[in-house]
Amino acid sequence: MNEKVILVGVETEENYRYFESSMDELRGLTKTADGEIVFILKQKRPQIDRQTILGKGKLEELKQLVIAHEADLVIFNHELSPRQAQLLAETLEVKMLDRVQLILDIFALRARSKEGKLQVELAQLEYLLPRLAGQGSQLSRLGGGIGTRGPGETKLETDRRHIRNKITQIKHELKEVAAHRLRARKQRQNKNIFQLGLIGYTNAGKSTILNILTSAQTYEQDQLFATLDPLTKKWRMPEGFEVTVTDTVGFIQDLPTQLVDAFHSTLEESKEVDMLLHVVDAHAKDRLQHEQTVADLMQQLGIIDIPILTIYNKADLIDEEQFIPTLFPNVCISAKSNKGKEDLIRAIKQQLMEQFEPYLVEVKAVDANQLYEIKRQTLVTNITFEEETQIYQVAGFAPTYHPFVRMITDQEFE
Repeated sequence: MNEKVILVGVETEENYRYFESSMDELRGLTKTADGEIVFILKQKRPQIDRQTILGKGKLEELKQLVIAHEADLVIFNHELSPRQAQLLAETLEVKMLDRVQLILDIFALRARSKEGKLQVELAQLEYLLPRLAGQGSQLSRLGGGIGTRGPGETKLETDRRHIRNKITQIKHELKEVAAHRLRARKQRQNKNIFQLGLIGYTNAGKSTILNILTSAQTYEQDQLFATLDPLTKKWRMPEGFEVTVTDTVGFIQDLPTQLVDAFHSTLEESKEVDMLLHVVDAHAKDRLQHEQTVADLMQQLGIIDIPILTIYNKADLIDEEQFIPTLFPNVCISAKSNKGKEDLIRAIKQQLMEQFEPYLVEVKAVDANQLYEIKRQTLVTNITFEEETQIYQVAGFAPTYHPFVRMITDQEFE
């Protein structure tokens, strides 16, 4: 049975521009976590109360609402300090979460790989550590047994020591996983495989696009954070050119710093690609805010020099004639339709041609294997066969790092 949830948000002079969209997002997050929203309490204040977020009157109203609706949980659309969490818990006498904890909970629900699970656990423990005071019996499961019965160590200190040890252990394991991921990435680079990376706001449709390009069958749902673990798949373009496409975790406004840190190695995948596909939900009410959030996080991660193609997805839900794109170059598609797939491939191809070097080579008919490799490793745009000479004239575009391009360039300088 779903938990009954009351959502709480305070609109201030600092957050008024995006307050409503942030509350809408909190609704979506709560539904994704299988919560049943029974009431939404909002308050306008110049700033949040430093002790209890809400003013005294509203806090009393919230206490009555919890009783009236028999709520199991109160979720605050703000990050609560340890002191605020303690005072609110004493007043409300009901289970409480803040926005950060809710996001962490969803990440825990979505994590599939060993790395994903470790990263979530690390973020949760680092968030919990300064908030131990006042947690009481909730932490009793962390103690007990050998090493926790010393006369000079209180329960709280034991809990802290246990969590610190666990954090150290997880960080060590994550280093090993990150090293393995780096080796795999270097291997792809050494093989001269062109890499595309999908980025974008959560629920923009990245997994859908990965699926239509590669038939990867990843989990795609109209939910926030449907994808958590990065997934790299091979995609052979219609002309034969082989590339990899990597799907990554979706961005969100006010992404908890613990998550940016914990998911750094996951988001590192985006730094090493040759071209980014930035997927934007064209139908989103706060599209511009979403675009800005992604831009800010990319800046934070140092992803600034990689070519980007913006994909405005969900075009079936908007009036395309009225739609004004803000990011360029771009393509506007509905990933669910066949036409959308064709338009997307055409736009990617166009971008590749602008980045690559053009070439024209001759291949003997007997060298069929060489022709296959050229198709696989470069973007072939035209092939003609001359009967008399038994030679293929091959025209196309190739990545600048590719030895094939270097070979052609060298020939030009001879």
